[in-house]
Amino acid sequence: MKKIILYGIGILAVVALIVMYVMRQANVPPQQVVSGGSIYKNAVYTIDGNPVQLVDGTASTEAAPGSASKITTQYFGNEVRGDLNGDGLEDVAFLFTQNSGGSGTFYYVAAALGSDKGYIGTNAVLLGDRIAPQTTEFRDGEVMVNYADRAPGEPMTAKPSVGVSKYLKILNGALVVAR
Repeated sequence: MKKIILYGIGILAVVALIVMYVMRQANVPPQQVVSGGSIYKNAVYTIDGNPVQLVDGTASTEAAPGSASKITTQYFGNEVRGDLNGDGLEDVAFLFTQNSGGSGTFYYVAAALGSDKGYIGTNAVLLGDRIAPQTTEFRDGEVMVNYADRAPGEPMTAKPSVGVSKYLKILNGALVVAR
């Protein structure tokens, strides 16, 4: 009888933990306001429609519920500062990587929009897989990201050698490719 009670309590505890985890994941705000100097590294950014909460520039989540594989998102750098949305406040754009345990390392650019209360993370725009970032610049309200990629048809094992410049801007609160 004691074993049945202990098993019942154990099962309830596991179910309670699963419910708390699911509830916590469901309640991640799509745009969290964070304040402070480099605290934009602690904001929520949207990657492929999914909110990702960075903590000190890093996030690690299960690839699937109960999976040992992790999706790791990490601040890369190449940050630039300027007013991206025309509100007179300083915004920050930067690159980060995401690795899901395979051979790919995907590079993204995102922005943290300044507000009177702090920064609000935007969506992320994919630059490519295993690219070679060069420079990031702020020009005329846009972010220009320069990087090397592979030529069409080249294998992923080839060293990135084709120069690419991607221009991005804020449109209705979202980071979008400008041209």
